[in-house]
Amino acid sequence: MHELYTIGHSTHPFDKFLELLSMFSITAVCDVRSQPYSKFNPQFNRETIKKELEKHGITYVFLGKELGPRSDDPTCYVDGKVQYDCLAKTDLFHQGIQRLRKGMESYRIALMCAEKDPVTCHRTILVCRHLRKNGIRIRHILEDGSIEENDDSIKRLMRILKIQETNLFKNTEEIIQSVYDIQGKKIAHTEELDNEHGKRS
Repeated sequence: MHELYTIGHSTHPFDKFLELLSMFSITAVCDVRSQPYSKFNPQFNRETIKKELEKHGITYVFLGKELGPRSDDPTCYVDGKVQYDCLAKTDLFHQGIQRLRKGMESYRIALMCAEKDPVTCHRTILVCRHLRKNGIRIRHILEDGSIEENDDSIKRLMRILKIQETNLFKNTEEIIQSVYDIQGKKIAHTEELDNEHGKRS
């Protein structure tokens, strides 16, 4: 069984971030931010993080176009809000998933985004949702260096959303899918339209 890790860079200094990766022998970081730049944490800007990681023998791959939480496809928006179910049906998303699966054959991968908590990030709610049934063990690296298994993350999210793990009318998988749906709607990005030009800003 392949393992896939995820990590949020949060506000970590680069050395701390590197330490977390090293704890789990990560050999490749896949950046799934749509916009791989941080005003407040420039150490994680795309060019900077790529250079620093490669100094330490860790491959950096940008997959924000394929697996990011935003899209250039207008059909993936309703009233300016990203629809994760639509994103997940695009050819681009499927290409990203396939690249990840192929990469796991040769690398120990961590998906990287900004949010420290995996349940508030699309890396879990969008990307990992579509990897969990493929015989892949998904493990989230938390900011203190501990690991949260994906199943435990979803159970924690159920408690946060006050959703019962058992339901007379739904089986366990249906309940899990509804949890992903609810959280996806809560965290999905909303873009404002430029009224003058009708474009997203």
